[in-house]
Formats: sequence, structure tokens, C-alpha cells
Amino acid sequence: MITKPGKNTKKEDTGKSSEGLFTGGATIVEAYAVAALFCLILAVILITFGRLLIAGCLIVAGASVIVVVLRKSALVIRNLRNSLTDAQLENERKNNIISVFSHKIREPLNNLVIIVDLLRASDLEKKQKEMLDTFIASTNNMVTTVNELTMQSAGGISYEPRKNIKFSIISTLQNTIELFNLKEGANIDFILNRKEFHDLECIGDPVILKQVFLDVFNTVEGSGSERPVKVTINVKREKEYKNEIFIGFRIQTDRKIVLTDEKGIVSLNAVKLISSVNGSFSQESGNNYTVLNIILPFSNPVPEQGYKVPVAEKGEKLQKPRVHRELKDVRLLLVEDNLINQKITHLTLKPLVKSIDTASNGKEAIDKYIVSKYDLILMDIQMPVMNGLVAAEKIREMEAETNAHVPIIAITANAMLGDKEKCMSAGIDDYISKPYTPALLIEKIKGIL
Repeated sequence: MITKPGKNTKKEDTGKSSEGLFTGGATIVEAYAVAALFCLILAVILITFGRLLIAGCLIVAGASVIVVVLRKSALVIRNLRNSLTDAQLENERKNNIISVFSHKIREPLNNLVIIVDLLRASDLEKKQKEMLDTFIASTNNMVTTVNELTMQSAGGISYEPRKNIKFSIISTLQNTIELFNLKEGANIDFILNRKEFHDLECIGDPVILKQVFLDVFNTVEGSGSERPVKVTINVKREKEYKNEIFIGFRIQTDRKIVLTDEKGIVSLNAVKLISSVNGSFSQESGNNYTVLNIILPFSNPVPEQGYKVPVAEKGEKLQKPRVHRELKDVRLLLVEDNLINQKITHLTLKPLVKSIDTASNGKEAIDKYIVSKYDLILMDIQMPVMNGLVAAEKIREMEAETNAHVPIIAITANAMLGDKEKCMSAGIDDYISKPYTPALLIEKIKGIL
């Protein structure tokens, strides 16, 4: 099959062509601007010598060139904007392809991981165990490959506005470190200091925090050394003002990292993202260390002293504390459209829980939620009729009229950057990304009951 070079080249080199277009257009505009300035300066000189006619002609010529400069500038800006839009659309298309591929491969891969785990617990002969070990190794390699794909897709900086949610700074940083370590040959030793507090909750966009740190980690790792880089992260409250809290992140490496070019321009893409949320960035370097100081603003979920705590809206009641339940007494609703996934989950949980009801989509889940009382809902996200996010939001809306709260755990093949945050913003309590082991699922369920 022969590919036409023109189309592919255009898509692959969109970023380079945009830069070339801007540089070439800027050069032309600069030349016209210099010509206009020369005409006006010469006109002023001629006026002083009384050469009014020639000076007038030069002023007219200069004004004409200025008009051309303005038109050329507008054209360059418009072309550059169009090129950047095309590049953004192309990046989104590629990310969508990666996301769809990741989702489709995680579904069957998850079933393999669970079946392998169940087989391992059964009585097998020596030969069967050897074959199973080979199968496990191959499955683990597939899991690693898919996770690396997820990590690669997380590298792009996104300015997409998202819904602000309540989240933990420390948990988000830990999750980001885990995500970075999915890379093959990750070469950073992390130390996350949390002496000041065990946890710190804020309201904002945790995806921005993840993107900033992933870009910093990639830059640090790309410093070219063979031995692992030691990275120490300290987090502290810098200041609070009314309902806003400023969090400082001090990132220290055990060697000097080049983060600026010869002109002193910061090479981190994350700096643009920090600026977009009105944060600040600075660095200091020595012979064997580099320190990055990042300050980001978030909303403070804790009201200040002297401020009145908002009263619950009409119809909204205070939530009673949940009573801890044993696994054997749990009534569970499994919301999953894939029949094979339903059977696999039943095989895992049936011996442990009291009863399991099944719904094939979000609408069925809501219908069953209305007529039955459940202790836990396991919710798939991508389903026909009504997806899991919409179903979770509607369940939370109905709970606003009562004092009930049913824990919801998302079990989903959506594992790209930001998918977990989408689940949290829909009111989902916890999140498991496929593939997962039965032990992890049981641990999550016990932790949330």
C-alpha cells in the first residue's frame, strides 16, 4: 500500500509548519515596519529643511506601508491560530485513538488477570503450574505495555477547563508518582515528605497538578545520567486568604538539572500551565542540586473562623455516619453491560457477599436503586442507554432528598489521565482501573464499607 506523502507530512509536521509560518510572517512584517519607520523618519528630517512636498509623499507612503503591516500581521496571526487549532484537533484525535484502544484492550485483559488469579488459588499439578507461570508472565507484560501507553498519553499539557472537585493534595501526588513509575526504565527515586500534615484537602482541578508534576519529572529524568535521580518533594501551606489557599511544592534533585536555555527561558512546558492558573515558579541551582519552587492556588474547603458555615439547602438533610458492615452481610449492585465481565465479577465475589444484583446499564441501575436497598454499587462507566457517570450523578441527586449515601466504586477500563477525576466529580467514592486483581477489588470494598 502506497501512502501519499503530502497528507501525512502535513499532519506530522503541523507544529513545525506553524512555527515556520509564524517566523516567516514575522520577518515580512518586521521588514515592512522598518520601511514604514524609515519613511516617517526621513519625512520628519525633510520637514525641518522645508521639503514639504517630498515629506508629504513619504508620510503617505509610510502610512500606506503601516496599513500593509497591519493587514499582514492580522493574516499571520489568523494563519497561526488556524494552524494551532489544526494541531490541537490532531492531538485530540490521536489521544482519542489511544483512549479507545486502551479501553478495548483493558476489558479482555482484566478477565485474563482475574482468571489467572483464580487458577493460581486452585490445586494444580507441577506442569500445569509451570504453564500457568508462563501465562502469568505474558499477561503481566501486556499489563505493563498498556500502562506505559497510558503514561505516554499523560505527557501532553492540556488547558481544557474541567469541573473543580474536592481532592487530596498528598494522594494526588502519590498517584502521580505511581503513574510516572509505570514508564519502562523509570529512573527517579522519590521521597514525598508529609511531616506537616497527613493529608491536605483542597478544591480545584487535580489533573493540572498531575500534568505539572509529570512534565517536571520527565524533564528531570531527561538530564542524561545513568544512575537514578533522587527527587525530594516537600508540600506546605504558603498562605491563606479568605476562601483561597496557596500550596507550595519544593522539588529538590540531588544533581544540577538544566532547566533554562542560554537566554534564561524556562524549558518546562508545565510553566505555561502554572501561569494559566495564576501560579508561580522559581528555581535555584548549585553544583550538585537543583530546587524548583512551585506555588499553586486552590480553593479552601474549610471555612475561616468567624465565617458562617452555609446552611443545607431546602430538602437537603445532614448525612448520618455509615455503620460498618461485614462483607458477608453486604447487598451489592453490579452495573456492567458485558456478560463475561458480569460472570467474572460473580465468580470473584459470590463466595464472599450476601447477594449480588446485576444491571446492564445506568438506567437499570437507577430503577433497581429506587426499589431496593444496597450497601454498595460497583459501577462500570462506558455503557449503553445511560453511562456510569450520569447514573452516579442521578443517584446522588436522589440522595440529596434523604439521609442515605450508598458507596459507589467505579470499575472501569477508562484509565487515561483525568478519568479518575471525572468519576470523583460525578459523586463516585472510589475508582478501580482495569485490569485489577480480585484481592484489590476486595480490599477496596472492605475499605469503603
